[in-house]
Amino acid sequence: MSRVVHPIEQESFRRLRARLDTSGLPPLTRAVVERVIHSAADLEYADDLVMTEEDLVTAHAALHAGAPVVVDVEMVAAGITRRETVCRLRDAVAGDGRTRSAHAVRLAYEQVGPGALWVIGCAPTALEELLTLDASPALVIGLPVGFVGAAESKAALRESGLPAVSNVSEKGGSAVAAAALNALLYHPTSAEENQ
Repeated sequence: MSRVVHPIEQESFRRLRARLDTSGLPPLTRAVVERVIHSAADLEYADDLVMTEEDLVTAHAALHAGAPVVVDVEMVAAGITRRETVCRLRDAVAGDGRTRSAHAVRLAYEQVGPGALWVIGCAPTALEELLTLDASPALVIGLPVGFVGAAESKAALRESGLPAVSNVSEKGGSAVAAAALNALLYHPTSAEENQ
């Protein structure tokens, strides 16, 4: 089923493209960059985001084949449309030097196992915990926000070699993390393009 795009969204993307030429980017990279910029009205993300088209192609296929989507907080889940998500934050407790967000990641991993898409937009400690697990993710969208640990956790994600979407600065958040996942959800599969 194709997605109906509201005229306001169409106009927003038209204006975005009038201010920033994304036409030279590979298709999925362009989709992620544009949707993240659109969600934050922040053109600086064009130079701040880090990803590879190869990782996005693999993640896109896994997502459309039904791989689980795990989020760190309900705000990320609320922004992801057209897909159920797993969020275990309500079940988590802080303790043993671990934050609730870190414990929630561990609980989610116990539930979904390897191969999921992980969308972290709030807690750097959630991303740090994920990096300690043998999660074999299809993709990690690591865009936590904040002045304490956010940039460092994203740097650790990039250094891990896991397939990822991240950014260099402290900025990020639930809306941009959800937007990055939605870009992959909304991008047509080859079967949809041939219809």
